[in-house]
Amino acid sequence: MSLQLGDTAPDFTAETTEGKINFYDFLGDNWGVIFSHPADYTPVCTTELGRTAQLQKEFDKRGVKVIAVSVDPLDKHHGWKNDINQTQNCNVEFPIIADEDRKVANLYGMIHPNASTTATVRSLFIIGPDKKIKLTLTYPASTGRNFNEVLRVIDSLQLTSKHTVSTPADWKNDEDVIIPPALSREEAEKKFSKGIREVNSYLRYTPHPELS
Repeated sequence: MSLQLGDTAPDFTAETTEGKINFYDFLGDNWGVIFSHPADYTPVCTTELGRTAQLQKEFDKRGVKVIAVSVDPLDKHHGWKNDINQTQNCNVEFPIIADEDRKVANLYGMIHPNASTTATVRSLFIIGPDKKIKLTLTYPASTGRNFNEVLRVIDSLQLTSKHTVSTPADWKNDEDVIIPPALSREEAEKKFSKGIREVNSYLRYTPHPELS
């Protein structure tokens, strides 16, 4: 199964390091991040879960629920979690799914046969409160993910879901945003009272709509 942007995120019930959960109940009305790992006790994944735990307050601040998934069993997860906390100087509080039967991995298309027929690739999905897929990322086993980039994308997704704007390359959450070309000059002037900086007819900027 190949999930695409705008698809409904599959629901599931699974055993995790925080007990049995139903995914939709876990998310509630929040944004969500679900990300997979090829196996427990792997070095790159250890740093990734540790970094996510270090950024837990940043995810909380944005109303984002985080959950990880690996095809290894629950007892192995608990031992790995202790290693992560010790080696990465963190406290993993988010659930890690024990996906031994690969139910979640298959629902989310996390197993790529050209990479491995048994282990999940390093996939990440951002899910909106409407349970729709807002972003997908898949990394090779050799390259750790950039979780500051994940937070940056969440900032953009949350802002653009509330305002008729887009965000430019390398945008940060205190910078100007882009006015969509579909808005006429007159419409844009009415909508964006903070002003408009016009580079050309299709590239126009306005200050961040939520900052004073």
